[in-house]
Amino acid sequence: MPHLPPPTFDEAGRADRIAAALPELDAIAAEFANKHKLPALAYGVVAGGSLVHGGATGWADIAAQQQASATTLFRIASMTKSFAALAVLQLRDAGALALDDRADAYVPELASLVYPTADAPAITLRHLLTMSAGWPEDNAWGDRQLALDDASFSALLARSVPFASAPGTQYEYSNLGYMVLGRVVSRVAGMPFQQYVNERILAPLGMTQTCWNVDGTKVLPVARGYEEVDGAWAEEPLAWMRSAGDTAAFGGLYTTVEELARWVALFLSAWPPREGDEPAVLRRASLREMQQAATARPPWLAGTALGEQAAPEAGGYGFGLFAGTAAGLGRIVQHAGGLPGFGSHMAWLPDRDLGVIAFANRTYAPAVPIALDLLRHVVTRADAAPRRVHPAPALTAALEGATRLLQRWNDDLADALVADNFFLDLSRERWQQRVARLRTLHGDLVPEGEIEIDNPLRCSWRLCGERGWCNVSLTLAPTMPPRIQEIEIASVLPPDAAMQAALDGLLALIAAPTLRGVGRLFARGVDRAAMRDRLRLVQLSIGPCALDAITGGDGSTRTVARLAGTKGRLIATVTLDRLDGKIRSAEFRMVE
Repeated sequence: MPHLPPPTFDEAGRADRIAAALPELDAIAAEFANKHKLPALAYGVVAGGSLVHGGATGWADIAAQQQASATTLFRIASMTKSFAALAVLQLRDAGALALDDRADAYVPELASLVYPTADAPAITLRHLLTMSAGWPEDNAWGDRQLALDDASFSALLARSVPFASAPGTQYEYSNLGYMVLGRVVSRVAGMPFQQYVNERILAPLGMTQTCWNVDGTKVLPVARGYEEVDGAWAEEPLAWMRSAGDTAAFGGLYTTVEELARWVALFLSAWPPREGDEPAVLRRASLREMQQAATARPPWLAGTALGEQAAPEAGGYGFGLFAGTAAGLGRIVQHAGGLPGFGSHMAWLPDRDLGVIAFANRTYAPAVPIALDLLRHVVTRADAAPRRVHPAPALTAALEGATRLLQRWNDDLADALVADNFFLDLSRERWQQRVARLRTLHGDLVPEGEIEIDNPLRCSWRLCGERGWCNVSLTLAPTMPPRIQEIEIASVLPPDAAMQAALDGLLALIAAPTLRGVGRLFARGVDRAAMRDRLRLVQLSIGPCALDAITGGDGSTRTVARLAGTKGRLIATVTLDRLDGKIRSAEFRMVE
């Protein structure tokens, strides 16, 4: 089988649409900074391998009246962890260490650890990378450890570390774990951790102003960190805490929007998998490895203020980065940073080649929501769709053959197309009967609309008939050559007059739910108060809505419809009593 075709963008007008969306970001950022009382907010958007928009609002230095810009240095705190993780991956790829090595093989001070259970495994480098070492969450304590010198750090480890759980059993954010990784890099590379990052990562990427300490050698302006005290801005003394040694791996870097854009672009450049030259600092496969969730976090909801549609997000911690999915954005990789005087965030969408950066100079400033707001704005305004997945040649051939087979059954064609499991799952005779029934229900079937390619070996498409249509999907088997292991068919008939009247009545009732309206529209036996409350919830969730599309059902007793409202969409499944034309049940399910 030849190499898989890489996904590509529909380039027509994409760059122009993104460019047109960028000027509006300045007003969004300024409004956010004013609302949240941020002395300064610097931000940027990365696309196509570079910074396409950088801006800032407010003061980097209030006393000096120095305005912030995309070239102002901000402390980025825990965003530094991705630099530490990349350093470990560099050494792994060079054969100097393995991720499943015991951590105490490189940091003998950890020999003092007393594990929480007799069956607990020894902490490995992978545990440290993925926040699963079992050490307790330590944000408040960790923020004060940047100035810890190497000798003091060794002494701290030698006194042992308590466990909150057994290694490898759950996610627990650990700054200490990344401090230990800094020590691992130092020991394996034979040089201080900060020097290693400077020489092996920052210099090759051209991040010449990114630094661990602001010592007067940098030519760029530096944002001072602030805390609001009694309604006035006061400089946060801990904002100038020096990064003293290996512990800086958890959060010590300063950088600018312009320079961090190179970092974000590096990770975006790893997608999609393809042929071609590798990046200088780390091969693409390893960059992608960093961006995979390894330790799961509990799902959470974003945008759950009263009246807003809940936006579910899920994912976990990879190597120095959070990776997961976000409603309306798809796959997302991100990391925040917070220290006394600063708050920061970086996030990118691998499938859309878009990233965003946000820095602010107030203690634990809310950089995450503004970064994601800017990202969502660009995605929405620019209609920045993900790359289009292309079918493998075997899938194209299978789709064409399956279409012919469903139009008119042919045993020889079926034998040439399907894998050995196909007729074991549903007999040949049943398939012959099924295809005959499709012709009876729908008449002649012809392909219509776009083919949806889930991956190069799986797709779905629509066959339209004289009456209704069929939604068809197929998946190829892991054989050479790939053959069809499964065909799924959903037969759909449009609503008849009675069902259409019921749908129209339901839409009107959602706009103004009442007990009397429920009584008129729904069959006896339906709990009127409960249904009214359910329709009120639908109205609150997505607002007044309209019929967007019919997605399933026989058209007379059951219909599945997608409803579109002002605040979102949902799927409604409606069943009808054919005797009196009233609705027997209405179930609703939220969708993106």
